[in-house]
Amino acid sequence: HQLGERAMRRLRRRMQMIFQDPGGSLNEHMRVGSIIAEPLQVHHLARGRRLRERVAELLERVGLEEKDATRRPHEFSGGQKQRIAIARAIATEPDLLVCDEPTSALDVRVQARILELLTDLRQDLGLTILFISHDLAVVNQFCDEVIVMDQGCIVEQGLVAQIIHDPKSNAARSLLAARYTST
Repeated sequence: HQLGERAMRRLRRRMQMIFQDPGGSLNEHMRVGSIIAEPLQVHHLARGRRLRERVAELLERVGLEEKDATRRPHEFSGGQKQRIAIARAIATEPDLLVCDEPTSALDVRVQARILELLTDLRQDLGLTILFISHDLAVVNQFCDEVIVMDQGCIVEQGLVAQIIHDPKSNAARSLLAARYTST
């Protein structure tokens, strides 16, 4: 709260977010290329030809095509919209990517592809990813460490395997129980 506008802008460039509902986080009135270009323009990272090239690179990086830049979000599936949101989030080359339930609105097959993409990005770009989820199967597949929260308080933390195989808190046990009763 004490940072000035310039310092906050620098900080925001280093931290980006991917939301649960990609449809709700993408402006349906903008073309995909403009959506992805916006953070590059806001942070003065590219313009002109370099901006168009960077947008094309980002689209290809997330498994879409350069020609998709001219389309609008409503023309894409949920998984494709999430790829667009990911391209926008990595445009500024952040250090931290906050993913708020990024796969919960997707079917299992598409979930796996998005998790694979995020894994590749984490390795290739050296990203730290804060992955928020209630789905311990997804957490087990994607995360190294886990923090379990209950009512806004940390009640347990440790390696994923440790928490899944020997949960200490009621909250972790409830999450594990929900995993087995929802299938």
